[in-house]
Amino acid sequence: MDDQRNQPLKPTTDNVAKAIYIVNRHAKTAPDPKFLYMLKKRALQKLLTEGKAKKEGLHFSNNPKNSKQQSDVLISAGEYYFHMPPTKDDFENLPHLGSLNQSYRNPKIHLSLAKAKALLQQYVGVKETVSNRSNKSAPTYKKPVFKRLGESY
Repeated sequence: MDDQRNQPLKPTTDNVAKAIYIVNRHAKTAPDPKFLYMLKKRALQKLLTEGKAKKEGLHFSNNPKNSKQQSDVLISAGEYYFHMPPTKDDFENLPHLGSLNQSYRNPKIHLSLAKAKALLQQYVGVKETVSNRSNKSAPTYKKPVFKRLGESY
């Protein structure tokens, strides 16, 4: 049983979909989610080009940015569904499914973020640069020092 936990996952459609689910879930609360969302996007694009995932249609976004209404592309991969920003072709070729169905949830999976990232990095062929993370450690803002009334500066 320990042998399975330590072995890297094979890049099957189901495993890649599970890894995308884990990366997406962690990206929503990460302090710097840029790399995680990039992994998700590239993995979904590769699944689509290989024919292992399918664009189902368009959904109204729950969190539109500046507009009052925004649509996202619904993509199915294995047992999982994901959303991505649409292209112009998507608006012309895909049916609009209306509002998001709140009753459906992706299946739960227990997989570490490190394994999910490793699988997606292997699948997509991208490496995370360490320099991006180390730049965030030094704060650029210094708190002001307040002295008591009457003290000299």
